[in-house]
Amino acid sequence: MRPELLFDYFADIERLPGIGKRTKPALERLAGTRTVDLLLHRPVGLIDRRYRPKVADAVPGSIVTLEVTVVEHRPALNKRTPYRVVCRDSSGDVILVFFHPRPDWIKKQLPEGETRIISGKLEHYGDQAQITHPDYMVDPNSPADLPLLETVYPLTAGVSLKMLRKAILAALETVPALPEWHDSALLAREKWPSFLEALKQLHSPDTLEDIAPNSLARRRLAADELLATQLALMVVRDRTRRKRGRVLKGDGRIRKKIMAALPFNFTGDQQTALAEIVSDMESERAMLRLMQGDVGSGKTVVALMAAAAATEAGVQSAILAPTEILANQHLATIQPLAEAGGLKVALLTGRNKGRPRQAILEALANGDIDILIGTHALIQDDVVFKDLGFAVIDEQHRFGVQQRLALSAKATAGIDVLGMTATPIPRTLTLTVYGDMDTSLIREKPPGRLPVDTRVVSLDRLSDVVSGISRAISAGARVYWVCPLVEESELLDVAAAEERFVALKKLFGGRVGLVHGKMKGTEKDAVMAQFASGEISVLVSTTVIEVGVNVPEATIMVIEHAERFGLAQLHQLRGRVGRGTDKSSCILLRTNAVGEVARARLQIMRDTEDGFLIAEEDLRLRGGGEILGTKQSGLPEFKMVDFAEHADLIAMARDDAKLIVAKDPELKGERGKALRHLLYLFERDEGIRLMGSG
Repeated sequence: MRPELLFDYFADIERLPGIGKRTKPALERLAGTRTVDLLLHRPVGLIDRRYRPKVADAVPGSIVTLEVTVVEHRPALNKRTPYRVVCRDSSGDVILVFFHPRPDWIKKQLPEGETRIISGKLEHYGDQAQITHPDYMVDPNSPADLPLLETVYPLTAGVSLKMLRKAILAALETVPALPEWHDSALLAREKWPSFLEALKQLHSPDTLEDIAPNSLARRRLAADELLATQLALMVVRDRTRRKRGRVLKGDGRIRKKIMAALPFNFTGDQQTALAEIVSDMESERAMLRLMQGDVGSGKTVVALMAAAAATEAGVQSAILAPTEILANQHLATIQPLAEAGGLKVALLTGRNKGRPRQAILEALANGDIDILIGTHALIQDDVVFKDLGFAVIDEQHRFGVQQRLALSAKATAGIDVLGMTATPIPRTLTLTVYGDMDTSLIREKPPGRLPVDTRVVSLDRLSDVVSGISRAISAGARVYWVCPLVEESELLDVAAAEERFVALKKLFGGRVGLVHGKMKGTEKDAVMAQFASGEISVLVSTTVIEVGVNVPEATIMVIEHAERFGLAQLHQLRGRVGRGTDKSSCILLRTNAVGEVARARLQIMRDTEDGFLIAEEDLRLRGGGEILGTKQSGLPEFKMVDFAEHADLIAMARDDAKLIVAKDPELKGERGKALRHLLYLFERDEGIRLMGSG
């Protein structure tokens, strides 16, 4: 149960002033629907309205606050001309300009002959001072209506700065102080305010320094968020470790057969990773390991060898993938090798219905299936294993702890869990996000892989790129063409892909196919199969092909508006080519107006193919909140943490969490009770649920 003191933090934002049925959906898109979501919506800047010159002395281009008398209204002559209001102080006139206004509203705000305080950006046109759409028009008798220092927040359509500020300040008045969860010696040393005080300082700062990452308030809140994350991970780890694992010791006979069927030898990194996994499986404690490997480094085959070891020890294995495309891909990679070892493999996705699904479930319950590969469909209640002992969770960051626990719950005795990710993660972030797992790294590429030639090309040269592709297709090449992330709107992404598909179809006819996330699974599969067989030569897509698509014959990757993608995503996409023995290339199409960070990102892509190096650079360029595009990835989103600035806090939170779990694993003591508030507040309460379930 959520502690009572937090009820106001989790209350619906609709009770706050200025938020109604109409404005709530926009705020929900921006931050969330609960009071705590607004309180953790961090300001990113500050507008200073303390500059109060006379009109004649005001510096053009600056934010000014003027005390003026309203002289005259000049209504718009037609729809294209603005409505103007002439105002004056002792030094001269300023014109207030409004486009498409409601005249009755303006007259009410600015009655002729009355004094008003106006604040906004002042510009000069000719020798005339003017302010277009002032931010504030306030009666001098209500000076409190004009904030002299105004925090600036990320906004979205339908949410104004004024409305958001008003809601946040009101929210701060509705929530109570909470019991202190930090150690008193740490608080004294760091000079941190209390949690509520820190929130107040962040939302009502006196200077720009007060909202900077190294301010006391921001460091305190980042430490809270990191401790919540680390503590949740430590509790999960402690519970998993306490569960006795099963000693899964195979005799190696199946692994030998699979090794003999492999068309290549394992790299040193693959051998090391497999040895670490097998060692965990043979020990008495439950395994919880993450295998990180760059794109195309051969993680799936290592996972198959581990599953073979599990079969040798007499238990079944499950491989959980985030998408049907990826699940099918695993089946294609694993099945021929598994058959060589005499293993029975099946696939279960949301698409299996009726009798065929029933047949799989019966075979699974009877123990006739050794390895079940599938999507979220594996976690459904009616999926029952005869004896599940080993689980692989692929693209681990796309699943929460809950799904991991749901899969583990299908084991009647202990279970060994192996997470996999092809998205290399910086070390600081690995500690923060996967602190409950041991890690194995696969950095080497399989022998014979050629580097991908990466080029950055301006969109002005699109016709040259298309000509080059035309020549390549004639020579038998296959090409991915990935369309831009338009917004966080999948519909707009699809529209961009459809537009490019139509344009390329005019040039190449039936040689072009299209896949996107809104298509039915069967349609997607059909197009992917055409591309894999060479029936079509150009595959236009949104980022649905980012992970797990394996067509070794594809040698060209075009990424349109590459400046809009994060480094990790560009790296994933580039990893779709260079998988065969032919020379491959990646063309990053960019606009001319590219910002500094995007330019640096594209340069890194040109300079290196090392995913781990790219991940570290991504962290440096983006800070942690957006790393890996957390919105797509299911990683916990960090609202207060800046990974570059708060690296010392990560280690501190980790050490503290270890100590807490060692001293008070049930969080029953005085500090433990306070820490339960922290876990609920930052929604890292999987740990508490685990305690409840034993």
